[in-house]
Amino acid sequence: MATFPPYPTDDPGGPTAPAGRPRLLRGPARWWQRKGVRYGALIALLALSGLVILALVREQTGTEGFLVGLALAVLPVPLLITAFRWLDRVAPGPWRNLLFAFAWGACAAALIAIVTNSFAVHWIATTTADPSGADVLGATVIAPVVEELAKAAAILLVFLFRRRNFTGIVDGAVTAGVTATGFAFTENILYLGTAFGTDRLSGVDGIASVTAATFFVRVIMSPFAHPLFTVLTGIGFGMAALAADRQRVRRVLLPLTGLLLAMGLHALWNGSTTFGQFGFIAVYTAFMMPAFGLLTWLVIWARQRELRTVREELPAYVAAGWLTPAEPYALGSLRARRLARDHAGHHGGPAAARAVTEYETYATSLALLRRRGRRGRAGADFVVRERELLFELWRRREIARPAFGYAARAVAPGPAAAWPAYAHTHGHGYGYGYGYAPVHQPGPVAPHSGPEPYPAYSTHSAHDHNPYRS
Repeated sequence: MATFPPYPTDDPGGPTAPAGRPRLLRGPARWWQRKGVRYGALIALLALSGLVILALVREQTGTEGFLVGLALAVLPVPLLITAFRWLDRVAPGPWRNLLFAFAWGACAAALIAIVTNSFAVHWIATTTADPSGADVLGATVIAPVVEELAKAAAILLVFLFRRRNFTGIVDGAVTAGVTATGFAFTENILYLGTAFGTDRLSGVDGIASVTAATFFVRVIMSPFAHPLFTVLTGIGFGMAALAADRQRVRRVLLPLTGLLLAMGLHALWNGSTTFGQFGFIAVYTAFMMPAFGLLTWLVIWARQRELRTVREELPAYVAAGWLTPAEPYALGSLRARRLARDHAGHHGGPAAARAVTEYETYATSLALLRRRGRRGRAGADFVVRERELLFELWRRREIARPAFGYAARAVAPGPAAAWPAYAHTHGHGYGYGYGYAPVHQPGPVAPHSGPEPYPAYSTHSAHDHNPYRS
């Protein structure tokens, strides 16, 4: 069992805070393993894909059609991104992951799909005895397979190379949903631009136009279609992330199962137009809407499960003195989190609110990490990762603790009366394996009902009780 330095305090004679972020010791990286090289190659790949897909779409729609399609296709994007960020409120992943996912869907996945689908349909039409069936076969079989594979590649890359930010079902669903939103954005530009060109040639405009019909079906009725398909793949990866490293079969089968379900639902949706006059409405009401409701419930349930994990796992760090007694309760409540951010922002501005948001993210990651450790699913870097998260919490404690103390008292004033004030009292503890077992507990502090005083830390004067001052 590994042991760790004592709980850092501000006491002159006590132990001090860690000097820097703990890291795994690694050998010298080769040139292709350097972060700058990998980021540069990825950005270059996405940029090149974006330029090629831009040229292809513009060639098919014309400049005017492209601009009209772009203006209409962008409308659902902010709503979908906001919805997925809302689902990810408990432990939001970094924006760079979402930017990569959206860019991959809009550029790389869309390029793969357009080129592969066009080639496959052309090959079928020129090599089979029934060329008229090439489009139907392409829409119902080839497109679902190619497109879901192309979108799943982004989820796989985040799962493999951003594993610390990919810890469960919510992360998988959000990554998949943002990737599919990017893909649908580019596809909608193509469809809407092509429809606009058709209307220009036929001289039809207004509500009876092909553009209006395409906009209604793709943007109004089913903006969630592509995200819904790919979220099934993301959930499979999320469930694989919850499995232990030794459960290799499960970690492979779960993503594959999600991918096959995504392909199946996608094929059913694309084939709905061939099922007769009311085939589209039947598939929409009997499959798409129930699937949308079920997956939404599942992701929200997973998010509530993360909050419950925070409330159940973080008290171990309270016992060792790393957290105050009010924090696990406040961090396990979305309302209390919002109050803490608002309180910090009111007293310290956007920088303080951002620090509290980061504190929430690190604390949630710590709770999820400890849950995996207790269940034997932690990786080899568990100890280093645990210390990294505690280090990040320690750096933000002066701002976060008063904010969460206020939020806890506002949400649950009754239980808060029994929580001791930790403003000037610290516990000293050593870590033993998974979680921190207390060696010395702070003595009892008389309950108080008034506001918790802001602590005067060494970076401020003895009379300055505002921790938000820079």
